[in-house]
Amino acid sequence: MIRDLAATAAATAGTAGAGWGAWTFLNGQARAARTVIPHRTDNAPNGDGIYGPDGAGPIRFRRSEPFDLHLMIFGDSTAAGLGAEVADETPGVQLTRMLADETGRRIRLSTKAIVGATSRGLSGQVDAMLIAGPPPDVAVIFIGANDVTSTSGIRASAKRLGSAVRRLRDAGAHVVVGTCPDLGVVAMIPQPLRTVIRQWGLRLAAAQAVETTAAGGKPVPLADLLAREFLAAPDRMLSADNYHPSAAGYELAARTLLPAVLAAVGEWGSGPLPDPPEVSAIAEDNRWSRRMREYVERAARHR
Repeated sequence: MIRDLAATAAATAGTAGAGWGAWTFLNGQARAARTVIPHRTDNAPNGDGIYGPDGAGPIRFRRSEPFDLHLMIFGDSTAAGLGAEVADETPGVQLTRMLADETGRRIRLSTKAIVGATSRGLSGQVDAMLIAGPPPDVAVIFIGANDVTSTSGIRASAKRLGSAVRRLRDAGAHVVVGTCPDLGVVAMIPQPLRTVIRQWGLRLAAAQAVETTAAGGKPVPLADLLAREFLAAPDRMLSADNYHPSAAGYELAARTLLPAVLAAVGEWGSGPLPDPPEVSAIAEDNRWSRRMREYVERAARHR
């Protein structure tokens, strides 16, 4: 990530000195960011079980316990719900309760997501699902943030996601993917590194959408749909670690995914799904990033 921006700075400024200065500056910011981005080893609350439309649940799953639909969550700490205080605040449980309420059905929730996972870990999560039993009716995947912070290659990360989606579809599951979130909402990451990380994440989200669609899944652009609210009220939308979402943030993510999940199980109706914007207007209107972009464009035109 830093190497890419340093190369861009060198190209637009036209001198090796300017490129080296950008490299040194951003490396320093990256070291600072690593001291404030939490490296958590705890687990999210586990809310697996069966939920009813009457608000019941979680009921411990047993083979003798009936349910109508099986929802399974794959991905990283965001998928698992790290930052939630109790299980009912995790995105999986909130989405399951919404789905039960909307459909009037009993929904079983299973979570395969692992804190700290990147797209490399999706294959193992799918393997675990195939070993444990029959596939779910709907698989929901949140992945991408750790690929950005570990500077994994965008193309390779998106391809790994596409492979996981394809395996789930081949097993008979419908798949909904919440693509890479906008890490530009995390204010404790200093500028200009925050803008670099944001652009990296948006590029990854776009590549994820292409691979997910090609593999037969439904991508939902979380960066486009959630950035406005997270930027407007970070104290409410982020948890105490100022990095992972809070209960309110996870509720918003679950409501954003709900239409695609309802459509997957045939409960959306005849109307079209919401058509999300290409880019979050508020995130794009960030004054520092706008000035930086305009400067780079002017320098490129000048060269």
